[in-house]
Amino acid sequence: MEYKYKIRPHHGMCIAFFKGKGYSEEFTAHMKVIIKELKNNPLVCLKVNTDELCSRCPHNIRGICKSSDKVVRYDNEVLKRCGLTDGIVLPYLDFKKAVYDNILYAGKREEVCGDCEWSGLCHFDEENYDKK
Repeated sequence: MEYKYKIRPHHGMCIAFFKGKGYSEEFTAHMKVIIKELKNNPLVCLKVNTDELCSRCPHNIRGICKSSDKVVRYDNEVLKRCGLTDGIVLPYLDFKKAVYDNILYAGKREEVCGDCEWSGLCHFDEENYDKK
């Protein structure tokens, strides 16, 4: 299947908690564009390596994340908890539902990525969950 975006699995949680803050203005602006496009439910490929969101991140050095060990751990944990595999292609909203059902609604986010520098922004509020 042909997909529109490659997405790191842990970015499913980053997207859920995105509040317009980020590493740089360029990163934040790009994140807003991608999140808006994901609402159209394109096919995505989950990959444990740099993705579309990483493309504007200052931690992305020639396609390698400076925090690779940590984020690979996050990615693999998301895949495991959601019953997904590296390289799977699926509609974005199916991925989003898996993240919410298996991690966020289950109260497991801190177990997956509690040591992230952005963790303080990630407070799940079901009332604000964008159903689409």
